[in-house]
Amino acid sequence: MMTGCVNKLPCLSGREAELAELMNNDKSVFLDQTNLDLNAFDSCFSCALHMHQPTIPAGESGELISHLQYMFEHQGEGDNHNAEPFAQCYRRLADLLPQLIDEGCSPRIMLDYSGNLLWGFEQMERTDITDALHYLTCDTKMQKHVEWLGTFWSHAVAPSTPVPDLFLQINAWQHHFAAMFGDEALTRVRGFSLPEMHLPNHPDTLYEFIKALKQCGYRWLMVQEHSVETLTGEALTQEQKYAPNQLRAINSNGESISITTLIKTQGSDTKLVGQMQPYYEALGKQHSHLATNKVPAIVVQIADGENGGVMMNEFPSAFCQANQRLKNDNAKKTVAINGSEYLELLQANGIKEEDFPQIQAINQNQLWQSLGSTINPVTVESTIKRLKNQDQSFAMSGASWTNNISWVDGYENVLEPMNQLSARFHQEFDQKSFEDPEIRSSSFYQEALLHLLLLETSCFRYWGQGSWTSYAQEIYNRGEAVMNSFKSKKDMGD
Repeated sequence: MMTGCVNKLPCLSGREAELAELMNNDKSVFLDQTNLDLNAFDSCFSCALHMHQPTIPAGESGELISHLQYMFEHQGEGDNHNAEPFAQCYRRLADLLPQLIDEGCSPRIMLDYSGNLLWGFEQMERTDITDALHYLTCDTKMQKHVEWLGTFWSHAVAPSTPVPDLFLQINAWQHHFAAMFGDEALTRVRGFSLPEMHLPNHPDTLYEFIKALKQCGYRWLMVQEHSVETLTGEALTQEQKYAPNQLRAINSNGESISITTLIKTQGSDTKLVGQMQPYYEALGKQHSHLATNKVPAIVVQIADGENGGVMMNEFPSAFCQANQRLKNDNAKKTVAINGSEYLELLQANGIKEEDFPQIQAINQNQLWQSLGSTINPVTVESTIKRLKNQDQSFAMSGASWTNNISWVDGYENVLEPMNQLSARFHQEFDQKSFEDPEIRSSSFYQEALLHLLLLETSCFRYWGQGSWTSYAQEIYNRGEAVMNSFKSKKDMGD
């Protein structure tokens, strides 16, 4: 189902108002299907699998293809011989879950697939994968067990993505997902997973990010524990790590916004999910306290679902073994659960968002304490500059599970073109699309948007200088060519 697509492009835009109306409601998603009673267990765990392959200009004639396709076509390079094992990882839950359900288990899994990867399956005509994902998403038997998480379409790094493009990345993924699996399936996507778990901590970027999430109908966000702090600037308490929190953002005009968060603990390690550590950790957890309420502690983890031997080889058996042990546990004090299911059960038991403790992005307490009472764009930026000069460890470039990697330093040859293309895109299209929303369905708009989103892919700043930064430059050149073609057409009065 690829409704609204043009010229074999992925569906990225054109239904903004329709999807906003579809997503902005308070209806429960999992409450009518869950078999769990919040008062019957002490702890629970949620596992998410993140899947991604970038889009690169590396086809036989330079066309845009999935890196997965490139792996198949260049088997002798690196670990490209693992292309088919990677491909099987993307579909294997369609085998594992029915097997466990038939055994009497009640498994849960959350899925986070980038738009690049979903498009790649379509480009490669891997119907074995798309059919498996359609089954996991749309079959009523699976819906209790599988929760999709929204993400940026092109795996962009939020803190260094131009602020106006945050909404575009979020909304493009929703368009593509609805085109593949249907509108009803999209209404069940209520949690959000940030690429690289990279949370913005600049006040204005974080504010606009949360604002965009809420505009698109998202109810909660997964965050890395080391990317947030209490409102007094301390690390989260042990109880807070295993309970929902409210992430607060205040922008440089003093406006405030917040969203519910679930905390991913520890750093980046595929073994955490690959060997089902969340299950074993949850076994030893007791209730957390929210206001005057006792709630089951929740252990949340996410890992790349295909990378490394542990995810390819150990995860399937470990996942099955953990769920089989849960089935045979007569005490039933620990259960598998998905994020939205957990939050809806809390709400159904009278626990409100305002009962969740408030947190903020890392380093914000230091900023607000140094700022004083006058909050405006000038004082915020001058205070940030002063704090950076006083302390080299102070940063407003966000925090993630890969804090040893900078997405900015040394990548001017990617960031400058990215910012230029973004500025050009908004200059060409913002006013026109406001006056005539139909332009977002045009081939010019969608092709320009595609190149803008692709240029913001994190991979072009993860693998260092060389072929990957060259890919970024080529995507920029093609994006500029699309803009120039649109301008020429406009100038001729067409």
